[in-house]
Amino acid sequence: MSGGADECELCRLEQVLFEEKEAYVRYDNNSLSHGHVLVVPRRHVANFFDMTQPEKAVVLALLDRAQAHIEAELHPDGYNIGVNIGRAGGQSRMHVHVHLIPRYTGDVADPSGGIRCVLVKP
Repeated sequence: MSGGADECELCRLEQVLFEEKEAYVRYDNNSLSHGHVLVVPRRHVANFFDMTQPEKAVVLALLDRAQAHIEAELHPDGYNIGVNIGRAGGQSRMHVHVHLIPRYTGDVADPSGGIRCVLVKP
């Protein structure tokens, strides 16, 4: 994928759970755990640090809303929040997206290290 908005998976509004004018929440197509969602700004922007302050505020508000929804529905034992920035940082879709990954006791043998120990899809 060249990374343009016309070809961007995250520019297509699919599986939307919640939305605001500046951003929305959707399920991750490559889910690492039950309930894994993405918070995505509507504007096609690659770098988290290039978002406007209003975009960042809405993304964080939607992150809170998504967590409350997941908590009520799935009752996970913990969470990871992550943003990959740049190819060297692991970003494969060049449209900002914030991962909210519910964690469950026993989902990995030893969860110590948190985000330093990335979940591996079976």
